[in-house]
Formats: sequence, C-alpha cells, structure tokens
Amino acid sequence: MSDRVRTTLGGLELSNAVMTASGCGGTGRELAQFFDLTRLGAFVTTSVMPQARAGRPTPRVTETPSGLLTAMGLPGPGIETFLEHDLPWLIEQDVRTIVSVAGNSVQEYGDLARRLRNVPGVAAIEVNIACPNAEDRGRMFAWHPSAAASVVRAVRDHARPGVPVFAKLAPDVTDIVTIALACVDAGADGLTLINTMEAMAIDTDTLRPALTGVSGGLSGPAVRPLAVRCVYQVHAALPRTPIIGVGGIATGLDALEFVLAGASAVAVGTALFHDPGAVPRVQRELDEALAARRIDRLADAVGLAHKPAGYVPPQVRPQEPEKERT
Repeated sequence: MSDRVRTTLGGLELSNAVMTASGCGGTGRELAQFFDLTRLGAFVTTSVMPQARAGRPTPRVTETPSGLLTAMGLPGPGIETFLEHDLPWLIEQDVRTIVSVAGNSVQEYGDLARRLRNVPGVAAIEVNIACPNAEDRGRMFAWHPSAAASVVRAVRDHARPGVPVFAKLAPDVTDIVTIALACVDAGADGLTLINTMEAMAIDTDTLRPALTGVSGGLSGPAVRPLAVRCVYQVHAALPRTPIIGVGGIATGLDALEFVLAGASAVAVGTALFHDPGAVPRVQRELDEALAARRIDRLADAVGLAHKPAGYVPPQVRPQEPEKERT
C-alpha cells in the first residue's frame, strides 16, 4: 500500500483512509480470519454500552433491494467485559482502535468516556448518538441539536485530552448541517456521516412487519447517494472539520466519491457481510483510483467536488503529453 491513501483525522494519523464501520466487524476476531487487521486504517468497534445487552428478539435482520435492514438493539457485553477481553485483544494485534460508545442518557455517555479515559489503546471515540434515548420518550439524540450537543459535551469533558471525539449522525433529520454545527460547537473533533436510516419492510407472506422491532436501520448501496449528499453539505459548512464517510461503500470508486464530497476517511460496513475482505480491496482500489487521476495525496482530493470546474489542485501531477509516433 502506497502513502497515497494516508490521512489525518483531528490529529489522528492513519496509514490509510479505509476502516470498518461500527457494528460490522464484530470484535475483530471474526475479520482476522480473512486479512491482517493491521492493514486497516482503523477498526471501529461495535457500540459499547454500560451494561450487557442481548438486543432485540429475532427476526432482526432482513434484506431489501440494494440494502440491509437491521434492528439489532445494540447487543453487546457491556463496558467492563469489553475492557477486559475485547480491547486488550485488539491492542495485542497492534490494531488502531476507535471505540464507539452508546447510551440511554447523557450521564451514561459521560460515564463511558470516563471509563475509557485512562485506558491505553483508544485511538479515538466515536459517539453513536443515533440510538434510543430513554430520556426523550424513545427518540434519538441525533434528531435534536441541543440533545446531540449535550452528549458530545459530556463525552468531550470526560475523555482523555488529545483523544479525538467523533459524533456519528443520523441522516433522517430536517437539517443535518445544524446538528453537525451543534456537535462541533460542543467539542466534537470530527463527524461520522452517516448512521443507518430508519426504514421498514413488510413480509407479504406473513402480512406483518419483517422485523420484530417493526422498523430498523437501512444500510448498503441504497443509502450511498444520501450519505454522499450529507457529507457534501456538512463539508461545505465545516470545511476544516474531518469527516468519516459511511454508507454503502463497496468499491474504491465509492470511497473516492465520499472523499470528493469532503470525507477525509471512509468506513466499510454492510459490504463486509458478503465480502469479509472488502476493506483491503477497497483500500487498493482507492489507491489505484487516485493514481489513475494523477493525485498523489488523498488530502488533495478531499472536497474536490466543491471546487469550480477546471480547478486542479497544486499537488496533482499534470498529464504527460503523448509522444509523437515515429
């Protein structure tokens, strides 16, 4: 892998810009069967909560055209087991780890950040604010600027100084830019765009919702255009804020689309379920796509779609003239 795809996220240096999306790589042990995890830009953990959770009853996953609909209910072992078993294993593998956290109250988020404060091996914290909010009648923190800001502020106040905090936002809001601005004002070092979009499917054989939880989160290629739009809009409003682009990335060209919209890194999620080796493949394809466009640094492609037609970044190599035939 060349240095072409190296990137920086709020002071966090990554050897390449492609990572896993939260909830799609298990504990890391599952993916380690298919490729060396040190090849990841970073491994993003499944969202960790204060206590162990079994999640929603089945069925909680169903396929849809060009996508996957899930209502897992954030199952997991809880923070104590994560710190005792899962994080140490990732550290032993020398994997750069971004810990995703989720809670049902602002205090729970703050407590999770406090538990991670003095733990080695935490490269960054991703704040999953698009999850059930027990303090607001089942709504999500990510739907309200003030609620989103309260969670981010609590995490930033309790997290170790120097550890970047990324807020992961939901796309199904009236104005995602307003939410993003509130999170950055509250101390977020960067943003992850996007989480899944609320959707549902109905089983025409049983004549009932396909998921026990009725609605779930839609991911996969079906949401990519929506995710690209969100990245583009937020980058336009916050051009200096690093963005991790997520949503239906399955190829290097998909990843490049997010970079051109304004993402400094990308995360592969749903594609891992049918192609566990998708991340190193996307890394290679992104490298090749940049090289084919004579772009030597990924940073020079970030937000390039915002530039006027004909603009050429200073670091882009000019096309060599064709040699005359003799």
